Amino acid sequence: MFKEMRPEDVIAPRGEERNIKRNTVVVEIDPENIDYEKLAFCAEVIKKGGLVCFPTETVYGLGANAFDPVAVDAIFEAKGRPHDNPLIVHIDGYGMLDLVAAGREDEMDRLYRLGQKYWPGPLTIIVTKDSAVPDSVSCGLPSVGIRMPESLIARELIRLSGVPIAAPSANLSGRPSPSTAQHVIQDLFGRVDVIISGGDARVGVESTVLDVTGPVPTILRPGAVTLADVESVLGSGDLPDWRIPAAEGEKPKSPGMKYTHYSPDADVTIFDGGTEAVRDRITRETFCLKEGKCGVLTTDGGESFYKEKAKAGTVVLSLGSRDDMLSLTHNLFSRLREFDALGVTAVFAEAVPATGIGNAVMNRLYRAAGGKVISC
Repeated sequence: MFKEMRPEDVIAPRGEERNIKRNTVVVEIDPENIDYEKLAFCAEVIKKGGLVCFPTETVYGLGANAFDPVAVDAIFEAKGRPHDNPLIVHIDGYGMLDLVAAGREDEMDRLYRLGQKYWPGPLTIIVTKDSAVPDSVSCGLPSVGIRMPESLIARELIRLSGVPIAAPSANLSGRPSPSTAQHVIQDLFGRVDVIISGGDARVGVESTVLDVTGPVPTILRPGAVTLADVESVLGSGDLPDWRIPAAEGEKPKSPGMKYTHYSPDADVTIFDGGTEAVRDRITRETFCLKEGKCGVLTTDGGESFYKEKAKAGTVVLSLGSRDDMLSLTHNLFSRLREFDALGVTAVFAEAVPATGIGNAVMNRLYRAAGGKVISC
């Protein structure tokens, strides 16, 4: 079936009719043994202005030619994404950097120093953009976020396409980000042209976004590359309080700053404090819920406690071990989606320490909860 299809067979017409339902094709590619015939097909879809969802080590991305304003606009339409929420431009290597970046000497010096250690990898670096990057990508800002993904499927897709690929996460706007191809299919089948099924995301949350255009390198969205990692390379850095949203009317420089994000259908509340106090309070809350189905998001060791103490019928899921923070990021969005699949209407989530990678976990949970945190 795949070999009989041509890119023009799956790409929705451009112009006024591009909002029609798209004929989505799911293409399975083994990340350990890439089928370049299949990947070349996907690249042709990008070249012709189509939308391709692809795996990365962070989450799956929804990609289009970064230099094609019509294709970029289709990304916003497919996701239902606000048009003041900028996109990240993905490159396959340093050869593409000059096509999208026009930073000052100090900006580019920081970028190259960080890139030596963390590219390819889960780090997006914001620099002054080249005029070739459409304003629709940066939402009118003079800067753009650039990333070189670790995933070989992603980098080879970009290379075969011959253009940088603009891509946010491949989910409906506001929903938990997709760490598996099945999550993408749930949200975007019929809204995009191609979904590459290429295995689970290793990290599981979006990249760290670091702004190097100002006097102090500043993390705008925490991720797997931490403030300590940045400081180890550049000697300085800052991580402002990410609980404070962008001011009304202010354009966010990074995705994930302004809106409620990552939310399941269930209502999420975070409980913060000592482990014993948090678990006692959440247990009481499960009995207070009179309507709907309750879920508890805990870490390893908490399942047995809640299954014994909490209200019967409570769904208890673990993120993983607090001794392995990447296990928490890897599982976070999958667990939030699992609660929905199990019919949970209220999720009570244990906070984890907001240090290092824990900042990434708490940032996503905080957005998913719409800022609802109860201190215990």
